[in-house]
Amino acid sequence: MDTIAENLRHIEKNILSSCRKAGRNPDEVTLIAVSKTKPVSSLMEAYRCGCRHFGENKVQELVSKYEQLPKDIKWHMIGHLQRNKVKYVVDKAYLIHGVDSLKLAEEISKESMKRNITAHILIEVNMAKEETKFGVPEAEAEALVKEISLLPSIQIEGLMIIAPYVENPEKNRQYFVGLRQLSVDIKEKNIDNVNMNALSMGMTGDYTVAVEEGATYVRVGTGIFGERHYETV
Repeated sequence: MDTIAENLRHIEKNILSSCRKAGRNPDEVTLIAVSKTKPVSSLMEAYRCGCRHFGENKVQELVSKYEQLPKDIKWHMIGHLQRNKVKYVVDKAYLIHGVDSLKLAEEISKESMKRNITAHILIEVNMAKEETKFGVPEAEAEALVKEISLLPSIQIEGLMIIAPYVENPEKNRQYFVGLRQLSVDIKEKNIDNVNMNALSMGMTGDYTVAVEEGATYVRVGTGIFGERHYETV
């Protein structure tokens, strides 16, 4: 079985190769090590290999690991965030990826104001129209961005997608292309408090294609840490 260090080298090589193919600067792409269900010891191994961006799906895991691990780690809340859990994570997350409603954004804004901080968020878009996935429909994304941009203590940094699970990553290219185009279209509107510099797209199975199509964040879990072990949670 490959070690975490070997896995990371392999992934970084793939990212470099995809950047070259697309004529991109590799510095534009940040690898998020998705550490859900993994023990702190595994995260420390990735940390020692240079990982500083870690992603969690569950608030309780992010909070627990935040307390135990070095403070220069940038934590990404990548799972669906419930409004009643916002208060636990808003001052710990470097970036909240999955914002898909005005009500959730209002809660993030309210809790950020209490702490005198600015929360940085991405708008999750359901490009593939999957009923089982969260995310605002593509047609409603710009309107949601405009509404959220008016809230205090919250900054939109870009867009995020959880693409369908596919055997062939080429099948998801259309969704990555679509998300990038949507970000370009929104950027052209020059909305206050909105950057469209971040595109969070691509996971273990399709991150190489996502990088080719403009991803600035790729979220890789299994590819770094191996299969998830839910019984350890």
